[in-house]
Amino acid sequence: MSRPIRTPLASVLLALAGAAAAYPDRPVTLVAPFAPGGDADVAARNLQPLAQRLLGQPVLVVNRAGASGAIGSQSVRQAPPDGHTLLMSRVGSQVVLPALNPKAPYRAGDFTAIGLLELNPVACVVRTESPNRTLKDLTDALRARPGKLNYSTSGPGTILNLGPQLMFDALGLGKDAAVSVAYKGGSEAAMAVLSGEADFSCGNLTSLIGNIKGGKLRALLVTTPERVKDLPEVPTAREAGVPALEAIVGWSAVVGPPGLPRPVVEQWAQLLQQAARDAGWVAATERAGSIPRVLSPADTERYIAEQAAVYDKLAKTLNLVIE
Repeated sequence: MSRPIRTPLASVLLALAGAAAAYPDRPVTLVAPFAPGGDADVAARNLQPLAQRLLGQPVLVVNRAGASGAIGSQSVRQAPPDGHTLLMSRVGSQVVLPALNPKAPYRAGDFTAIGLLELNPVACVVRTESPNRTLKDLTDALRARPGKLNYSTSGPGTILNLGPQLMFDALGLGKDAAVSVAYKGGSEAAMAVLSGEADFSCGNLTSLIGNIKGGKLRALLVTTPERVKDLPEVPTAREAGVPALEAIVGWSAVVGPPGLPRPVVEQWAQLLQQAARDAGWVAATERAGSIPRVLSPADTERYIAEQAAVYDKLAKTLNLVIE
């Protein structure tokens, strides 16, 4: 019998098939592009135990913070597309930064979409001791002393900066109503309010809910259409008079480098579907103040593209450009 002729392309395809069949054959690195304790880090560590069990290999959560999430994100974009380096992407690093910064090293669609994981309500908070007990109090203070108060962010190209800017615009205060002070991640931004370094912050609830429940921070509003189940006393953005803020919502998604093999994508997509049915993961996600929302790779790609369009429009409307 004659042997089949194996072309170079056929050899490559066979090698890829073999790699996918053996995947993962070593530890998987899940990059969180912000500092420990922030939203990406919490999402990654909540997923880590289940992913390790289902993959049969260690999953290493690695924090690569800096440049509003661009450093960690770009490191994954440039990683070999073999599924052993993935990214816990965040709305700020994935779509807000490219929308605001034309020189960002990547665009929202430059990654292989694997699955949306969760949604995160955004909350605007002050210290419990702050004289600003409501959004109206804060608005009055900003109007009386323009440019004198400050707010903490995790960088200019993130939700923590865009949320206040949209709020200033909706309230007619002007983009320089308060001074933005950047920190490495959402947890540091929250600590800045706790320590008195910052007067207020608008960040993902995952970084804030522990201190809100503990009585150290006061939430002035949340951006969900309905009040958050665990914070029934906190008004929604609409109830507080700034319905435009409903456009600001955080999310986490697992993505990979461009060109990730389809079998690897499908294996992770099945893993995330199992997470959605896992009581432990669901409970941990809800405890962190997030809403479990697992989507398929195709739906995730569509969702990220829609989000990119939303923030492109907001950046142009608010004339927010960073370089």
